[in-house]
Amino acid sequence: MDDKQRNEAYNQYVKAKIPKTRAWPSLFNSFWVGGVICLIGQAINDLLKLAFPMLSQQTNWTLTLIILIFIASFLTGIGVYDQIGKFAGGGSIVPITGFSNSITSPSIEFKSEGIIYGICVKMFTIAGPVIVFGVASSMVVGFIYWIISLF
Repeated sequence: MDDKQRNEAYNQYVKAKIPKTRAWPSLFNSFWVGGVICLIGQAINDLLKLAFPMLSQQTNWTLTLIILIFIASFLTGIGVYDQIGKFAGGGSIVPITGFSNSITSPSIEFKSEGIIYGICVKMFTIAGPVIVFGVASSMVVGFIYWIISLF
C-alpha cells in the first residue's frame, strides 16, 4: 500500500468516525444561549442599580461580573454548566461565564491530586494562555498608545 492509498483509507476512516453536526441548529442554540447569559447579566446589573443607587456604574458592573463568575463556577461545580456548554457551544464559552468555567473545571477535575499540584497548578491549564496573551497584548497596545500620546 503506497502513501496515497493509505492517506485515502485514513481519510475515509476519519470521515466515518467524525460525528455529524447540524450547523444551523448549533448556531441558533449558541446565539440564543449567549444572549440569555448576557440578558441575565443585564438583569443583575439593573437590579443592583435599583438596590444600591449610590454605587458608581463601574462598581455596579464589577459586582455584576463577580456575580456572573460565581454563578458559572457554582453551575460548573454541580455539573450543570457542562451540559449548557454541550448544548450551546460557543454561546456559553464566549461570555465571562465561559472563562469562569474554564478555570473551575480543571480545579474540580484535579482536586484529588491535592491543593498545590492539583487545584492550583491545573487551574490555569486552559485559561492560562488566554491570560498571558491578554496581558501581553494589552502591554503592547498600551505601549503603542503611550508612544502616540507623546506626539
